[in-house]
Amino acid sequence: MATLESLNQEIAAQSAHLVELRKQQAEGSIMDEAKKKLGELKKSLALLQGAGGSRDASKKKERLLLKTAKGTRDYGPGEMFCREHVERIVKECFTTYGGSCLDTPVFERKDILAGKYGEDAKLIFDLKDQGGEELALRYDHTVPLARYLAMNGAITTQHKLWQVGKVYRRDNPVMSKGRMREFSQADFDISGVWDPMLPDAELISLLCTILTRLEVGDFTVKVNHRKLLDGIFEVCGVPSDKIRTISSAVDKLDKLPWADVKKEMTEEKGLDPVVADKIGEYVKHKGGPELLELLKADSALLANASAKLGIDEMELLFKYLDAYKVMNKISFDMSLARGLDYYTGIIYEAITEASAPPGFEAANAFASSSTIATSSAQTHAPTPPKKKSKKPAAEGEEEEVDESQVGVGSIAAGGRYDNLVGLFTSAAAAEGKKAPQLPCVGVSIGMDRIFAIVWPKWVERGMRSKETMAYVMAAGDGLIAERIRLVQELREAGIKSDYLFKKKPKLPAQFASGERDEAPFAIILGGDELKEGLVTVKEQKWEFVNGEKRKIQSSDQGTKVKRAELIDWLKNTTAFKEWHNGKLIDV
Repeated sequence: MATLESLNQEIAAQSAHLVELRKQQAEGSIMDEAKKKLGELKKSLALLQGAGGSRDASKKKERLLLKTAKGTRDYGPGEMFCREHVERIVKECFTTYGGSCLDTPVFERKDILAGKYGEDAKLIFDLKDQGGEELALRYDHTVPLARYLAMNGAITTQHKLWQVGKVYRRDNPVMSKGRMREFSQADFDISGVWDPMLPDAELISLLCTILTRLEVGDFTVKVNHRKLLDGIFEVCGVPSDKIRTISSAVDKLDKLPWADVKKEMTEEKGLDPVVADKIGEYVKHKGGPELLELLKADSALLANASAKLGIDEMELLFKYLDAYKVMNKISFDMSLARGLDYYTGIIYEAITEASAPPGFEAANAFASSSTIATSSAQTHAPTPPKKKSKKPAAEGEEEEVDESQVGVGSIAAGGRYDNLVGLFTSAAAAEGKKAPQLPCVGVSIGMDRIFAIVWPKWVERGMRSKETMAYVMAAGDGLIAERIRLVQELREAGIKSDYLFKKKPKLPAQFASGERDEAPFAIILGGDELKEGLVTVKEQKWEFVNGEKRKIQSSDQGTKVKRAELIDWLKNTTAFKEWHNGKLIDV
C-alpha cells in the first residue's frame, strides 16, 4: 500500500519527467499521458491525506505549507528598489502632465463591477462580507474611477486623475512574464468635455514618455478606433448581438494565427464563415496615416456612419500625435479590438518584443490564409501551444501554464469610455430623471509586466538594491554616541545613512555590513581624528567579475575631511548628484 512518503516521491519524479518532456517538445499525446498520470498521483495523495494517511497520522502535527497563494508573489528588497524606481518615474510623468492623485478601495460592491468586462467577467474575484453585502475585488482602476465620478455628481468639470495600486484577476498566472492574479496598475484618466482627440493624443504622448524613460527597449503603441471596428463588423454582416464577442476574438490576433481566430468566431461563436473572411480582409491591415487613405477609398465603409466617424477621428488623432512628435512609435493596427465592453472610441495598447509568445510573429498571423500574402510572410504562421485543458489536474488544483510558451503581452493599454460614468448615474437616478453624462479617456500601465522586462536589465547593469549612501563606522573604541550623532546629522541633511548596532564592533564587520548595503561611502571615525575635527571618507565601488557584482578591493586609505564640512563634501560628489538614477556600477 502506498504511503505519503512514497506518493510524494512519485509525484516529484513525475513532475520532473513532465518538465523534461516540455523541454524536448514531446508530442501532444505523450504530454497528455504524463499529465494524466501526474493528476492521478496527486488525487491519490489527496485521498490518502483525507483518510489520515497512516495509523500515526493523527498523532503527527500537520505541517504548514509555506507558500504564497497562486498568482501572487513576494518581492525582496532588491526587487522592490527596482519597482519603486519604476513607480517613481511613472508618478513623476503623471504629475508632469498635470495629473492629481486619487485612491479607491481594492474591493467594490459586486453590482458596481458586474456587466462591465464582457467575457472577462468570469475572472472577477467574488467576496462576501459577514453582513451579507456582495463584494468583489476590483478588476481594474477604470470602473472604480467611473463610480467615484458618478458619486460626485458626474459634473462636467474637467479632471486629470491618476492612481497606482493593486488589482485582481482570477486568470491563469504566468509569473515570469508578469501575468498574475494580484498585480499593480498605474492609471491616468482625463474626464470631461474637451475638443475632439486632444485628451486622447495627450495620453498617448504620456504613455510614450513613460516607456521611453523606463528604458523598456523598442516599443510600439498600437491604435485603433472602436467605432471604426464596429462599422467594419456591420459592413461585413456581423449581427449586432455578436459584435462584442466577435471583437473579443479579433483581439487575439496578436497571439494566434488567423485560422485559429476564424475557428473561434465560426465554430465557437456561430459566425457565418463568409462574414469571418470579410472581417479578415479588413483586420489584416496595419500601418500609419497612409492606411486612412485606403479606408477612405472604401465606399461601403464610408457609407457606414460609425466607420466614417472613426476614420475622421483617427485622422485628427494622427495630426496631434505628429505635433507631439511620437508618430514614429505608432502603428494603426485594425486587428486591435480590446475585449472590455466599456470602450467607445479610440483604443490603444503598447507592446515590446517580449509581448508576443515565443516563435509567434504578429506580421505573419494571416499567412495561413490563401487570400492574404506578403513577400516576407512565412509559409504558415507558427503554431502556438495548444490551450491547456480547463479540467483541473487533480481535485482542487488547476492546470499549470507552460511559461516558456507565453509572452509578456501588452505592457499598457487604454481607450475612450464615454458612457461608463453615465451608466452609473442612470442606474442611480430616480425614474424619469435625466442623469448627467461624463466622457472619459484613460491609459493603464501594467507595472508588473514592465518590471518583468526592466528587472533583468537592472541586474545586468549592476544597479543598486538599497538607498543607503553613507555607512558610519568607528575604528578602535566603538564611539557609539559619536556614530549616532553623525548618522542623525546626515539623515537630517537628506543623506541616507546607517551604522552597525553594536557598541564596540570590529572594523571588518562594519565594512562587511556597509558592503551588503552597497553604500558608496564609508565614513570612519577615530578618537584622535575627531579631536582634530576630522573624519575619514573612503569611497567604495563595485564591478562585475564573471557575471557577479563584487566590491572593488582598494589599498586607498580614504580622504580626510573636516567634520564640519562633511555634508557639503558629500553633496558635491558625483555619486550624490547622480543618486536618482540607481546606478552602482559605471558600465
